[in-house]
Amino acid sequence: MFAARRIQSARLSAFSSQRLAAGFHNSAPAFVKVGDRIPDVELMEGSPGNKVSLAKELKGKGLIIGVPAAYSPSCSESHIPGYINSAKLKDAGSVFVVSVNDAFVMKAWGKDLDPSGKSGIRFLADPSAEFTKALDLSFDGKAIFGGDRSKRYTLVIEDGAVKEAHVEPDNTGLNVSAADKVLG
Repeated sequence: MFAARRIQSARLSAFSSQRLAAGFHNSAPAFVKVGDRIPDVELMEGSPGNKVSLAKELKGKGLIIGVPAAYSPSCSESHIPGYINSAKLKDAGSVFVVSVNDAFVMKAWGKDLDPSGKSGIRFLADPSAEFTKALDLSFDGKAIFGGDRSKRYTLVIEDGAVKEAHVEPDNTGLNVSAADKVLG
């Protein structure tokens, strides 16, 4: 009996050491970085049949604003309205909001936030999170959103490459990616 307990204890200790080692990382997260090219992944605009590739669309200046969820409080009350209402938006180039939602939700959300479309911001759906994952900007949002979601971020793009990356360190907070911080 004593020998069996020692063996079981040794197995648990080895298992715990393996789990601890597997959860430890020496390197910093590999999020999108300055100089990275925009991935050529199709997103949806307005309906599933209307495909958009930001790698092809963003040839000059622009912004990609990533949000965890359409209609969530910070996204709807602060983050995107901050850009819509900014006098400096006109100097930003082409502006796109991307969320891990379906195309119909993104279309409705865009109409709710900018009914006249005067801002020129385009709302794109990334329902499978393929674009978000290609940028290494996804997080496990099961507890709040039911599945993988996008970190909150704003990427300043120039000629198809990331010029500045403003990624919220806690995934969903609103600080470094806010319009006043990005647009100045």
